[in-house]
Amino acid sequence: MYKIRTYNQISGVGLRRFPMESYEVGPDVSEPDAFVLRSHKLHGEPVPDSVLAVARAGAGVNNIPIDDYTHRGIVVFNTPGANANAVKELVTAALLLASRGILDGMNRVQEMTDITDPEVMAKQLEKEKKQFAGCEIAGRTLGVIGLGAIGSMVANAALEMGMHVAGFDPALSVEAAWRLSSRVEKTESLEALLKISDFVTLHVPAIEQTHHLINSASLLRFKPGAKLLNFAREQVVDADAVVAALDSGKLGGYITDFPVPALLGRKDTLLFPHIGASTAEAEQNCSVMAAEQLKDFLENGNIVNSVNYPQTRMARDSGYRITFANENVPRVLGTVLSVLADHDVNVIDMVNKSLGDMAYNIIDIESEPTDEIVEAISKAEGVMHVRVL
Repeated sequence: MYKIRTYNQISGVGLRRFPMESYEVGPDVSEPDAFVLRSHKLHGEPVPDSVLAVARAGAGVNNIPIDDYTHRGIVVFNTPGANANAVKELVTAALLLASRGILDGMNRVQEMTDITDPEVMAKQLEKEKKQFAGCEIAGRTLGVIGLGAIGSMVANAALEMGMHVAGFDPALSVEAAWRLSSRVEKTESLEALLKISDFVTLHVPAIEQTHHLINSASLLRFKPGAKLLNFAREQVVDADAVVAALDSGKLGGYITDFPVPALLGRKDTLLFPHIGASTAEAEQNCSVMAAEQLKDFLENGNIVNSVNYPQTRMARDSGYRITFANENVPRVLGTVLSVLADHDVNVIDMVNKSLGDMAYNIIDIESEPTDEIVEAISKAEGVMHVRVL
């Protein structure tokens, strides 16, 4: 029986992927094998020794102490792309709202409570409507920073609306490149993208390398009057630098899903209450993806979409499976294989992958390993979380 402890409200569509006959799932599960969560913060919380993995039903993992979990052998999963369409749709709406005085115009109409005659209202609005005019986004240049699951969808959607799209992503994967239209201009640097963009939209993770990616220095590179959209993470943008750029007129507007007090009350900002992935479909997609990845890991040892361990998959046909994590140092795998050879255990297939200073292994063998074998592998230097499946 596998045990899954849940935090937050996880969609039942995903939780039902765990069979009741072999899984115990709920917020009060003791000695869990894994956690499933959304925004619950695990920093500073004690973690039972039984925990093998954590699945975040979403892309960002700022609420999880990744480094600590990594060196404890705990695999952390996220669900990249599961909420991509929801965020893409909101970014598309934000582009349209940012280009014209749509919200100001709607608010003005609601303020006209003292007018009772429809003809008078119509004439008044006809006189005032020029102040709500803007520009069409067709023909404008959208700069997309980060061309992963969300960024590529935003880029493709902008092309369909007639925009010219420039993209920058130094870590563009082959998978992401396949999703991206060939009509997206690939810029060689962030500075080159900022120089030509009328709108700039951010779609990068909040990691050390992207902290305050948009700062006072990079804002100087913006095309005068360009507008910045941040639907990635709050930490990617230096809010104080944005305020200064807005005050000086260098930046034409800031549209974000991460409001802070310094931005309130400004006419040149559009602030959303972090609703990028807040759709029923996105929550369901994230929960299903998290559950399927966690289930495959617990039952088969496969790792897909982990942020701290390498993607490691191997088809399972017959025999028994041993999995383990280890420090990425020489001779660990050789030591484990020697243990198997010394006990006359035949290896059917195996895969070894590394990511940074950690590695992960799947070894299929013909016969069931004895307790003595498992203990010997567990005692090998650098080895952690040995499992027999």
